Amino acid sequence: MLTKKEQRLRRSRQTRIRIATQGVARLTVNRTNLHIYASVISGDGTKVLASASTAEVEVRKDIGASGRGGNVAAAQAIGKRIAEKAKAAGVEKVAFDRAGFAYHGRVKALADAAREAGLQF
Repeated sequence: MLTKKEQRLRRSRQTRIRIATQGVARLTVNRTNLHIYASVISGDGTKVLASASTAEVEVRKDIGASGRGGNVAAAQAIGKRIAEKAKAAGVEKVAFDRAGFAYHGRVKALADAAREAGLQF
């Protein structure tokens, strides 16, 4: 019997294999109860080109009262921020790697915000 985390990691492995064959930069998402993290990783998987998270000091000021990153509004802010940082690093097109997380709620909000800010995937 697999634990919940092992099941998620097992789902994410297949996605990573499929993305690796495309040879395009990938936008990975990780979420915890308190925060959400996003990184743009190079096509060959060797370098982090851009990253953003709700744990960053500037972001915590922007998202308000308690600096909580465990909500949809915070995820949208991170989506916008990661798109801006990726474009600054010269990345326009990415593959979305949700790391086995279901595509709804915070993960979907981050993806939609990144698309609106001009990132293509």
